[in-house]
Amino acid sequence: MNTISVRIRRLRTQAALTQSELARRLGIQRSAVTQWEQDQGTTPSVSHLVQIAHETNACFEWLATGRGPSHLEEDARVDAAMLQDFARDDLETRVLIALRRVTKRKREAAVQMVELLST
Repeated sequence: MNTISVRIRRLRTQAALTQSELARRLGIQRSAVTQWEQDQGTTPSVSHLVQIAHETNACFEWLATGRGPSHLEEDARVDAAMLQDFARDDLETRVLIALRRVTKRKREAAVQMVELLST
């Protein structure tokens, strides 16, 4: 089984992306991609793995674990989880947890309040 560093490098090169281009698309420094692609380097966060899979049209499970196909067939590909579906920080995580605990009616009211605050 390939290591995660090998899988990241393979996907990036198959997608014809430079380290710099992948870094730009992920909003990170090129040095982070370099670290991820080294055998003894760092491992990307789950959110970065999601972004890498999305940018390279790869299967997240294969990227993260090495199991399953590396890519889905074009007609089977579904945007099941987009990065914006995940909390970006602890504060958003707290809001999502709290929001999921209340009734649907209260959730709707909470969303309307946040929408009003954001304008």
